[in-house]
Amino acid sequence: MLLAGLAYGGVCLWFTVHARSFVFAAVPRISTAPQAVGLNDVAEVTIRTDDGERLYCWWKAPLPGHGVILVLCGKGVIVSDTAPLFGDLTGQDFGVLAIDYRGKGVSTGTPTEAGLRADARAGFDFVRAAAPQAKIAVLGESLGTGIAVGLAHDRPVAGVLLNSPYASVVRLYELRGPPLPYRLIMPDQLDSEALIGTIGVPVMILHGSEDDAIPVAEARRLYVAARAPKTLIEVEGAGHVAVWFGPTRERALAALTAWTAPE
Repeated sequence: MLLAGLAYGGVCLWFTVHARSFVFAAVPRISTAPQAVGLNDVAEVTIRTDDGERLYCWWKAPLPGHGVILVLCGKGVIVSDTAPLFGDLTGQDFGVLAIDYRGKGVSTGTPTEAGLRADARAGFDFVRAAAPQAKIAVLGESLGTGIAVGLAHDRPVAGVLLNSPYASVVRLYELRGPPLPYRLIMPDQLDSEALIGTIGVPVMILHGSEDDAIPVAEARRLYVAARAPKTLIEVEGAGHVAVWFGPTRERALAALTAWTAPE
């Protein structure tokens, strides 16, 4: 019994030490220049965070009368992977900022929940300085949905669009991982469910019914916790982050347009 308890404690300690590598995943790939994927009017910029990290970003200023969309991508994804989405948004005359979080590509630093939330705030503050008249909405995908919810808690965004979100990362481990006390041992729990009710701006959630990375039940749970106005769009048969197409895309773009329209 004692040996079993010691072994279980050792597993818990090992998981705590390695948890961040599971949650955030190192991304050794480096983003290509936007011009290499046909985004000729998009600039590469470096943003400094309050704690001194340097973030690689793509930036396109908005056309007059249009807002800015801050894109927060998922685990294992770098800025250049978002080129199709970036092009869709700039094609609607939005300004767009997409960031490589700390520890991704050439961005400095080591990822933590607090660090990624600081990265998102730095991105918002950059946009506010670069386009002071524009309203800013945030679009998070997968891991980035929790960072998007955190940003909406920390900064006055105009709206929140979440593609394939979780209620909390710690819940995902409770649902799918071995039986460990995750709420006690995970240093980064990314609990969107606890924060989303504090957000007083519109929320739109997109999720696929066949998402094998984050169950659609997580999106439904998050939707229940959110304040109105809120929208949940479930796409039948779609997988993880595979809901940006057809009528769903048009509804999402219309929401972003409405949220960021000048007063």
